[in-house]
Amino acid sequence: MTSFKSDFLRELSARGFIHQLSDAEALDAYAAKETVTAYIGFDCTGPSLHVGHLMGIMMLRRLQQAGHKPIVLMGGGTTKVGDPSGKDESRQLLTDGQIAANMASIKTAFARFLTFGDRPTDAIMVNNAEWLDQLQYIPFLRDYGRHFSVNRMLSFDSVKTRLDREQNLSFLEFNYMILQAYDFVELAKRYGCKLQMGGSDQWGNIINGIELGRRAEGLDLHAVTCPLITTSSGAKMGKTASGAVWLNADMLSPYDYWQYWRNTEDADVGRFLKLFTELPLDEIARIERLEGAEINEAKKVLATEATAMLHGRVEADKAAEAARTAFEEGAISADMPTVEIDVDALTVGHGLLNALVQAGLVASTSDARRQIKGGAVRVNDAQVGDEKMVLVRENLTPEGVIKLSLGKKKHVLLKPKS
Repeated sequence: MTSFKSDFLRELSARGFIHQLSDAEALDAYAAKETVTAYIGFDCTGPSLHVGHLMGIMMLRRLQQAGHKPIVLMGGGTTKVGDPSGKDESRQLLTDGQIAANMASIKTAFARFLTFGDRPTDAIMVNNAEWLDQLQYIPFLRDYGRHFSVNRMLSFDSVKTRLDREQNLSFLEFNYMILQAYDFVELAKRYGCKLQMGGSDQWGNIINGIELGRRAEGLDLHAVTCPLITTSSGAKMGKTASGAVWLNADMLSPYDYWQYWRNTEDADVGRFLKLFTELPLDEIARIERLEGAEINEAKKVLATEATAMLHGRVEADKAAEAARTAFEEGAISADMPTVEIDVDALTVGHGLLNALVQAGLVASTSDARRQIKGGAVRVNDAQVGDEKMVLVRENLTPEGVIKLSLGKKKHVLLKPKS
């Protein structure tokens, strides 16, 4: 379908969110006439989501902006099992306490993107442990397990990949797709939820839910998946050499988040503006025509708009100004990322290699050595060529910090603590 009647699917299509639709015509007609309740599930395997989850979060945001109702499904139950999709090995099993702590921490990011409340189109957050923890094994298998073909389950990519590589796939993980399908049915019965959205790697799991709903309950359910985002060079979205690009500010500063978007590859700027900002499409089209040095200005727009959406306009502007101060003036800004080090370490000397790792500029000391050898490391804006350098009190600037830089774009301040 090249054109949609509903504002929701038309906007998703125009901005590049749609990869697959289960029944485009039926869903479009439904969204054009009624309020659609839709959900995306997020497991609680860590204390924060990362940039790789933004596609799903933005889809929920677009859904709500078009006058529909989002459900954020927290996987308090399914996290105990572990989704095998895209994984080469089993996840470490978490305790109930760890899952609860992760869930509480993850919730904070959603408030920036969605409006929660009791009105018809307000978002709600639901924990699938509410029903999964109550399941009785034999009745569940009798009522729902009988609708699943093991032959077909073995054909799914998430299963085939592990089996083809002769890597262990536990029976616990094998159950994940059944539980996810059951989630869809349960949400449909409890909240009238008729649409599940997710990444394209979830297509098989979502279709399972649609078929289970039809066979077991006579439900008419729908699916929309978005493409899995990689950069133009093929890198996975949300991963960097120094780790994941977290959404929680206590795990990644607004400045570092801004820097992640500022470092976007030239060919990705227009695409990311459509997906991860709310600039009008005609404005994005104008920006996409920029060339040469002007493309850097487009990257700054992307960085500031994406950061404002997650951390607020004030933090985004502070990050942009800190970057301008650091890059254009070579000066120190209070809004640069700061890492505290023990003041006693500077008395005896703090090794530069370890300091670079501690600051998050490199992933390891061997990486630090390579960067120093390549001339990429500077201390207080002076290039360093000696990997054995130690940082001492004399390296402190008048502001009482040591400025570590990797290349032209990454800067961290080391601040002594007593």
